[in-house]
Amino acid sequence: MKTDIILAGVGGQGILSIAAVIGMAAMNSRLHVKQSEVHGMSQRGGAVQSHLRLSDKDIHSDLIPAGACDLILSVEPMESLRYLPFLDESGWLITNSKPFINIPSYPDLEMLYSEINSVSNSILLDADDIAKEIGSRKVSNIVMLGAASSFLHVDFNALEDSVRHIFGRKGDELVKMNIDALIAGKNAAAKVLK
Repeated sequence: MKTDIILAGVGGQGILSIAAVIGMAAMNSRLHVKQSEVHGMSQRGGAVQSHLRLSDKDIHSDLIPAGACDLILSVEPMESLRYLPFLDESGWLITNSKPFINIPSYPDLEMLYSEINSVSNSILLDADDIAKEIGSRKVSNIVMLGAASSFLHVDFNALEDSVRHIFGRKGDELVKMNIDALIAGKNAAAKVLK
């Protein structure tokens, strides 16, 4: 079993929290984990990405080769397209539809959505609206994690346990909101796939 994941977004959107939850769940499931991340411009609204590799065998590199990625999980639609050259032909692109417009020449949304939908295995959903219904747009990253959970090859209960552990020090209310976000994302993706 091997799952190569690229996490993409903009600084402040919770990419590193997603990586921490997946990484902990994978390690608790006795999988090998390697991660590489770029977040130098994250405090200025710049691109943030992380390569996350999970396997039941040794992993020799933390970087995913072009054309070998099983999953691009993005919390921002334009950022999802940046990594398409890494996606395997059978890989999945799962992205939030809500843009983080941080540049004056941000592309037309309909053009972005058309490009995303042209990927044969793609899920495009409004994680911000789902998170708002739960109680805070700040959990939209965990909504996206839930949407991708079926493609991670990590038990969903292990993801829930990781959310409890990582957010536990912030209080029960925040833990519950993140668990609700995880479940809501999983359910939203299942509806899209029907």
